[in-house]
Amino acid sequence: MESDSCRDPNGIPNPKEEENPKISNSKPKVVVIMGATGSGKSRLAIDLASQFPIEIINADSMQVYEGLDVLTNKVPLDDQKGVPHHLLGTISPMVEFTAKDFRDSAISLINDITSRNHLPVIVGGTNYYIQALVSRFLLDDSPVDTDELSLDETYGDKQQPNELIQEQENFIYSYDNLKDLDPVAANRIHPNDQRKINQYLHIYASSGVLPSKYLQEKTMENWGNADNLRFNCCFICVDASLHVIDKYVDKRVDQMIDSGLLLEVYDIFNPDADYTRGLRQAIGVREFEVFLKTYLSKGQNGNFESPIDKSKLNMNEILSIPGEKELLQDAIDKVKLNTRRLVRRQKRRLIRLQTLFGWNIHYVDATECLSCFTEESWTTNVVKPSIQIIKSYFEKDINLIPDFNATNGVKGLTLKERDLWTQHICKACGNKVLRGGYEWEQHKQGRNHRKRVCRLRKSGITALDE
Repeated sequence: MESDSCRDPNGIPNPKEEENPKISNSKPKVVVIMGATGSGKSRLAIDLASQFPIEIINADSMQVYEGLDVLTNKVPLDDQKGVPHHLLGTISPMVEFTAKDFRDSAISLINDITSRNHLPVIVGGTNYYIQALVSRFLLDDSPVDTDELSLDETYGDKQQPNELIQEQENFIYSYDNLKDLDPVAANRIHPNDQRKINQYLHIYASSGVLPSKYLQEKTMENWGNADNLRFNCCFICVDASLHVIDKYVDKRVDQMIDSGLLLEVYDIFNPDADYTRGLRQAIGVREFEVFLKTYLSKGQNGNFESPIDKSKLNMNEILSIPGEKELLQDAIDKVKLNTRRLVRRQKRRLIRLQTLFGWNIHYVDATECLSCFTEESWTTNVVKPSIQIIKSYFEKDINLIPDFNATNGVKGLTLKERDLWTQHICKACGNKVLRGGYEWEQHKQGRNHRKRVCRLRKSGITALDE
């Protein structure tokens, strides 16, 4: 048992004073607050500061960028209540802040925070950021980045043969090239995802090993597996029922419009912009492209170079013009729809982290709070349970990650044995592509899929995969 002198008043072990060698050599402890967009993750993290000496590391892939504070729903300075926030609005919107960039920045921050005897709290809905941080192996690392893994000799000697170096220099990094070389790996990515195309082909050019073989054998053993995490993690998910989150999301988008979202999007509007990089990837930017092109081109002969007085973007004026009113409303509806879709992707990802990787995620239910927010309801249903989870996490001083084979009834299967790569095509759902056996089984159990299959059967069409 630890001596009380090794803890601060909040019960957090002091790494500088720790005498127990078992404890001092253990992994750093971090709290990770996850959940769908709009569920209240940031609010919870700030409220936890009343009980623990915390510092927050933002893990939202759009909130890391400078700008679009309303659109990305950054916590205003006044609402941060003096709690230190890191990686919040600090990255240039013109650069691509990858999962590797986040991992490297966050690891350094965690070291700094723990050196101050504070508790690092990772907060965000970008689950691949979180997985990249806590995993010892990064899925999208190039071989240069994975040297630290001490790869087996089967993946090539450290000294590359001359012909392999020549091949790397002359390699053509295209999707067609990847598809010809390794169709299994090509099926895992979108044909326009040049970053991953480059990474996969770089693996082959550097090591001579097919990307699918490399990733299946190394990634499935290391990437995000619960018993091989970089930190001792306490995972908390702020959850709520879908229909309640949907209503909340719609209401929040309307509030963002009232708070100046359209002006923010106008500030970065460029008809020739690349919407696949940096801050312009955020939901709520591209959706307004058609409206802004139409609205701002009037009276300018289509010249987007000259500045437009922001007063022209008067919502009441726009909504009084029939044609532009419809365009604007269509854009707002698209923002709401795409945000609801994001919520579903985030929820599916959390299920995968539990089912496939064995993460022990503690859920707190914010459904009642999102339906009709009161401080009492929020404190009772979200804050207090979260405080108890974290206190238990420290008091027991054990790794809260469970036996992987006992998780969610999927006994006896290792990550490597699970089908994560096979591509399945659902003809009933318009040739929708599903990747991996788990995703395929989840899709088949979905209500929309079952409805479509039922309708097709009634129409006499039975030659479809279910």
